[in-house]
Order: sequence, then C-alpha cells, then structure tokens
Amino acid sequence: MPGIGSAATAVLIGHVAGGTSSIRVGSGGVMLPNHAPLVVAEQFGTLESLYPGRIDLGLGRAPGTDQRTAMALRRDMGNSGDRFPQDVLKLQAFFAEPRPGQAVRAVPGAGLNVPIWLLGSSLFSAQLAGRLGLPFAFASHFAPDAMEQAMAVYRRDFQPSEQLDRPHIMLGLNVFAAETDGEAQRLFTSLQQQFVALRRGRPGKLPPPVERIEDVCDPAERAMIGHALRCSVVGSPETVQSGLAEFVRATGADEIMVTAQIFNHGARLRSFQITAESFRKAGLSFTPR
Repeated sequence: MPGIGSAATAVLIGHVAGGTSSIRVGSGGVMLPNHAPLVVAEQFGTLESLYPGRIDLGLGRAPGTDQRTAMALRRDMGNSGDRFPQDVLKLQAFFAEPRPGQAVRAVPGAGLNVPIWLLGSSLFSAQLAGRLGLPFAFASHFAPDAMEQAMAVYRRDFQPSEQLDRPHIMLGLNVFAAETDGEAQRLFTSLQQQFVALRRGRPGKLPPPVERIEDVCDPAERAMIGHALRCSVVGSPETVQSGLAEFVRATGADEIMVTAQIFNHGARLRSFQITAESFRKAGLSFTPR
C-alpha cells in the first residue's frame, strides 16, 4: 500500500522496540492468509526473545491484496480466508510448549506464548476470538458499521482460555487534537482526502491538509467519509477530553487504539500529547503501546 509502511511488519516492530524501552509493540496486523503460520511464529518468537514481555501479535483475516499480488506472494486467494481458524490454531500450537515427538517446531517461538489478538471489521473474527478466548480489536476507526454487533457477538461467545479469562475489546478511534477546534479540523482533512482518494481508486501517500474539505470533494463523497470516519474525535484539548470520555462510556471498550493520520510530524506528536493528557484528565487509564 503506497501510503502505509506495512509490508515488513516484523522488521518495523523490531525497529520500534529497539528504539524504546518499556512500551508494548505489536502488529495491527499480520494478514495471516499471506503467511505460513510457522514463519509468523518464528518471526514473532525472535521478537519476543529480543524484547521479552513487550510484543503483541495482531492477526487479520483479510487478504489485503489483489489476485496478481497474491500470485507474487505465491499463494492462492481461493480459500485462504477459510483456512484462517485452522491457521490461528497452528500458530497457537507453535507458540506452546513442544509436545513429545513434535516434528516441526518454531525456533525461536516454541514455549514463548506470544499474546495473540484477532483483528476485524466484521462478525467472523469477533465470533472466532470469542470462541478461542482471545482479545479482539475492531477496526471502528474506518469501518464502524458492525462495531456494536461485533462487540455483542464477541462477548456472547467468549470462552475463557489460558491467555484470557474474560472478554477484552480494543476499538480503533481517530483522534485529531490541536490547540483549537479549527486547527484540528484542518489537520483532519488529510485523512479525509486519503479516504476519498481510496474510494476513487487512486490510493496514495497522505496528502497535506487543506483549509476546506468542501473544495476537494463533492457532497456524496463528504457523506461517505462522514459515515466511514464517524468514530473520530477532532478538536481542542477540551473537545478531545469530552469526546474520549463519551466514546469509552458509550462503547464499554477495554482499550482504545488511537490513530492520527496527520501530515506534519510535529503536529502529529502534539496531537498524541494532547490525547494522552486528555485520557488522564478524563480519568481514563493510559498505557502506551
């Protein structure tokens, strides 16, 4: 994807973990149909060995590509999604303590029990995460339509496991924070433009913000991005504080994954600083990942 540095996920996680000392670092996520479970187990087993207790493995079911790219990845798109539950189980087995006589082992990886999350924007992964007793992260920051139903299905179907004894849900939330509501709205136009470009079939790098989103897209496109990005909090520190508190209250989420597609790096850092302060002022726990 030309606008996201996501192709070599494990390499990027190693870079971030190597440049930090305490935060947890994870994938959001590895599209498992594109990879052999053994390869993923050994990659993340290596990361866990280098940075013990700081690595999370988020898994997605979507292929995330087209037929030609699938062929370049040397895989068949025909039934890869159907194999997802079996591949998750294989991955869990590779992370478990080796069984007597087990012929194939993840080295490193075996016995490390790297925490696995299932990611999704539909009900399939919600149901599977519940049945396997895994934490579940929902992509509400760009695909919010099934959010409430997915949470209900996950909680209904949850069965305790060795990894998790109760349901645990993470929701994605776009948070664009600045000193004023107007400046935050201007920063938000970068993500809005990126979404419009994607829907026009012309995905690309994140564009700089514009003063008026109305000048670069038509009313139908504005309605589309308003719907797709409705799980967003955009504004001043006061606006962000109340928006975060309301989102957590309304959803009952256990964790929030904050994303901010802000063009200027300094403005992006400031947005995250304001967001962290807003979490604390709202009485919400804040643990960087």
